[in-house]
Amino acid sequence: MSEKISVIQVGGSVEQAEQGNYQLDTKAIFSEAWQYTLKARVSIMLGLGFALFLGMIVSYIASNYLGGMEVIFEDPQAGMILNILVTVVIWPFLAGVEMMGVFHAVGMKTHVGLVFSFLKRGSWVAVCALLTSSLISIGFQLLIFPGVFLAVVLSLTIPLVVEKQMTPMKAIVLSVKALRFKWWQLTSIYMLLIICLLALLFPVVLLADSAIAPLSIILFIFGMTYLAPLYYNVKGILYREIFGVKIATNNPNDNESNQGDSDENDNERTVINKNGPDDTFSA
Repeated sequence: MSEKISVIQVGGSVEQAEQGNYQLDTKAIFSEAWQYTLKARVSIMLGLGFALFLGMIVSYIASNYLGGMEVIFEDPQAGMILNILVTVVIWPFLAGVEMMGVFHAVGMKTHVGLVFSFLKRGSWVAVCALLTSSLISIGFQLLIFPGVFLAVVLSLTIPLVVEKQMTPMKAIVLSVKALRFKWWQLTSIYMLLIICLLALLFPVVLLADSAIAPLSIILFIFGMTYLAPLYYNVKGILYREIFGVKIATNNPNDNESNQGDSDENDNERTVINKNGPDDTFSA
């Protein structure tokens, strides 16, 4: 006998987000994200490691083709070409890392293979990454404030392209419309993460010329194995609270507001479509 599959909405919704009808509790977000980080940070770190390694390979090959790193540093056009190539290649895989944070936020387990799970949306993800990075770059060239504003309000566009299956332009417009309502609070959340990063970097800079410089680098790398997953888990929770996530379950008694109990409910959540690994969420 086949089990009945039902769709539940976890967190917010697009309609409510467009009106600014969502609440963010900074302390609760960091507390929840930290718990996810302690339980499941390995998959995110392995995914990031793969994307970084891939980016290094692309950079090495492309820089040799363009005349070497010296030419790239001296020629803005060559640097732009290299940046576009790296963005197009690695972001379809980084989308999987972004979605790991969303998975954690709705109580689902993750594994490193998820970096390959959304390649069907890879072209849209790459276009979205290029558009958002270009807009943010233009914002910083105008003044610092426009750049910071755009960096914050465009921070959740990739999950919208993947999970909501939106086009890049629609995801950008929706993200700006929704996140502008809580721009200052979102900025403070990201600033806390940046402060943590600076705290990890401070010993490296302070001890750069000392005999214990290698130890400071080791401590920095160790700290990043927690901070990087924390960053993506925070983004996943923000996405859930603002836009919501539709998931399929074979347990009709699942509560929409239940974002925890991941170990008990993981095996009850399933995909809606059987067309591929990128169909975990409903469109």
